[in-house]
Amino acid sequence: MTRYLIRRVGQAIAVVIGVMILTFIMIHMEPGNVARSVLGIRATASRIAIFNATYGLDQPLYRQFGAYLDQVVHGNFGTSYALQEPVSTLIAQRLPRDLLLLGVSTILALVIALPLGIYQAVRRNRVGDYLLTGVSFTLYSMPDFFFAILLIAVFSVQLHILPPTVPATATSVGALLADPRALVLPVLTLTLVTVASYSRYMRSSAIEVLAEDYIRVARAKGLPQRLILSRHVLRNSLLPVVTMVGLSFPDVVAGAVIAEAVFNFPGMGLLFFDAATSHDFPVLLGGTLVVGVATVIGSLVADIAYAVLDPRVRYGRG
Repeated sequence: MTRYLIRRVGQAIAVVIGVMILTFIMIHMEPGNVARSVLGIRATASRIAIFNATYGLDQPLYRQFGAYLDQVVHGNFGTSYALQEPVSTLIAQRLPRDLLLLGVSTILALVIALPLGIYQAVRRNRVGDYLLTGVSFTLYSMPDFFFAILLIAVFSVQLHILPPTVPATATSVGALLADPRALVLPVLTLTLVTVASYSRYMRSSAIEVLAEDYIRVARAKGLPQRLILSRHVLRNSLLPVVTMVGLSFPDVVAGAVIAEAVFNFPGMGLLFFDAATSHDFPVLLGGTLVVGVATVIGSLVADIAYAVLDPRVRYGRG
């Protein structure tokens, strides 16, 4: 296990560096003039020249990347062009709010998807399975922004039950928890979209487990169905789902970017969205780096959890 972890950490570092390089190149290939986008269309040539010189945008691309890499090594993500604040400060302010949003929605998605997938596996090719499969495919194929707008139209415009956006004064986790009604629609959007994919994986995994010989032996011994499902089917069906949860983090984050933009949620997703529309390179690079590191960590945690759930796995060999 130790050798495996060392190898995976080395791979993770290589992946993060690759993400940094690709992101840096792709962002700088974005059409448009950064200085004019930040300063406005009436900015003079002298102001644009000063802006480019201040942020090193007049240097060759490889020198810009070298300077950025040196900043990151020293824990400095640069300064936001638009907000004139350190990117690390902006991320530190918004990351706890994203952890709340993504954490709650992921936990709720798992709580719903795991029993739902097992139910569909047990009721395979029956009416309930077909109905839930249709609902899952509908949610999975529906764009996040459309689903979010649909929820606003129903619960805010028609029924007047929930607020359509998060209050602008909710700038901390405590403020968000003080008004939990404002969190319902963002959490519901991410939860239901995520449930669709998790339940499908859980269903497929549970169907394979139900066909195993040890399940037939357990039934032959007269064990109750509930005990078989909770003790044998659930644990062994979790293996691919755990990996799926770790690897699906980028998709969840992408959904959070859309959901935060629609609901005006003060998290990293909204910060990233605003940075993309204003050519705020430091924020885009810092946000991408944080998401990349979190994705690599999620994948590593999923692999470790896989080994814990399946004692037959021996990562220390090979």
